[in-house]
Amino acid sequence: MRLLPLAFLFLLTVARAAPDDRAARTVILVNSRQPESVALGEFYAAKRGIPPTNLVALPLPAEETITWRTFVDYVWQPLQDELLRRGWLEGFLSDKLDALGRRRSAVTGHRLAYLVVCRGTPLRIDHDPTTFDERVAARLQKEFRTTAASVDSELALLAQNNPPSLGPLPNPLFNAPRTSEVSSELVVKVARLDGPSDRAARNLVTSALEAEHQGLIGRYYVDLGGPHSNGDRWLEATRDQLTDLGYFGDVQNGSGTFSATDRFDAPVLYFGWYTGTADGPFVRPEFRFPPGAIALHIHSYSAATLRSEKDNWCGPLVAHGVTATFGNVYEPYLEFTIRPQLLLAELALGKTLGDAAYFATPALSWQTIVIGDPLYRPFKVSLDEQIRHLSELPHTLAGYAISRRVAVLDRLGLDDEARSLLTRGMRELPSVPLALAVARYQIAHNRPKVAIDALGFVPKLPPASALDWPLVKLAAELVAAHGTAREALPFFDLLVRSTAPNADAQLRVLNDARRVADAAGDLARSLEFARQAASFTPPVAPTATK
Repeated sequence: MRLLPLAFLFLLTVARAAPDDRAARTVILVNSRQPESVALGEFYAAKRGIPPTNLVALPLPAEETITWRTFVDYVWQPLQDELLRRGWLEGFLSDKLDALGRRRSAVTGHRLAYLVVCRGTPLRIDHDPTTFDERVAARLQKEFRTTAASVDSELALLAQNNPPSLGPLPNPLFNAPRTSEVSSELVVKVARLDGPSDRAARNLVTSALEAEHQGLIGRYYVDLGGPHSNGDRWLEATRDQLTDLGYFGDVQNGSGTFSATDRFDAPVLYFGWYTGTADGPFVRPEFRFPPGAIALHIHSYSAATLRSEKDNWCGPLVAHGVTATFGNVYEPYLEFTIRPQLLLAELALGKTLGDAAYFATPALSWQTIVIGDPLYRPFKVSLDEQIRHLSELPHTLAGYAISRRVAVLDRLGLDDEARSLLTRGMRELPSVPLALAVARYQIAHNRPKVAIDALGFVPKLPPASALDWPLVKLAAELVAAHGTAREALPFFDLLVRSTAPNADAQLRVLNDARRVADAAGDLARSLEFARQAASFTPPVAPTATK
């Protein structure tokens, strides 16, 4: 089921959000014991125009994982006290303590748009069986009899009066298009600026601002084939929405994720599941997300740590430049993970990351975290605006905006306008991704000769890097399928000279190139490709030391 009508999305021009005071009502939590944490909070405040007085600096624990006792004594209670003192929370606290050691509260509301916790703030809370009554636990399913949770999801309850620690609590904002004032005052929307390095955490802010200036530009990638049908249905709905928005992209339907040999250029929108650790194209040292990129990989422990560039998913994604991502610090169970199709639907309407994320989050006091600037509006700049200011877009990304606009024109049956825009793009802002889009458009309209001509410059390019290798491969395959072997041979020659993502890919291409040379009647090139394949020796992996 598609969440937004196709006709509406074709004509969607997201208006710039009306001026509001969200930035003025954003509070930033930093660890006063870590100068980098304080500097990050000050950096964020300066970039977003958040008043410096909105910074709350507390002496927080250095560990990512803390106990409930530590959480209450060093995070929850000092923060709640300070927010009440400054008037961000309304109400009062008594001197009496609840079973968790928190001061009993009579909070009647709050004024926060968002609470942003900065790198240096603890991430998750361990299960503590001493904090709940077994009679209460007996009323829950066995899987939910835990007090383990993300710090952020617990802080979302700061405006509630002594909420329980055991199991998930329903989020009153979940999938609620018309949220009552009472519901809004029950939830503090929490997001996190965090990652394996201070530089990566700062990029969450600067890349959001860059995308709000130029628009969200790139391709989509969706990983299907996870362990449960519900998750695949969510991701299929997300894929349909992305297509409706005019984005081009690829879907991986088999088990596992996108491989190193798959096309994966400009992944500005990625949604998928289900592996424990980032793999494939994500882990290449040279891989970077384009500005504004949003990535969600559904996995039980995707955010078990944010301090590693290699472990799980969220840390590696942030390390490689993602602008917004989402994760789970412990096992959430599928039905309590962030829903990708709801998240995207809200973002496409011009909502902020913070508002969209809480619309898509089923439970609080549970395992989810939101990583990124909650003020970020990915669709602040419309597609029409991007096309009007095409010459101002980065050369490496402009072709993707053109392709997206052409998709909309094509569905409206405006072939002349689409061809005119493609011609202008190739004249002013040529690139291999744009040439591939031109070729596919022309092939779809039964103009294969025009398609092959559009790709004609590719064999004259220098050998491609491992990241660009899949693009050259696609160009070669398109020409081989819709042209002659003689026309395709220069493309395969370039492919052989380029850096393949791995040894298996290199060997397969040598054999494909030989077959194309045979079909073209070029015996010399066929023998050369055969010689290279026969002498090909895959690199030997280094022997691990114990």
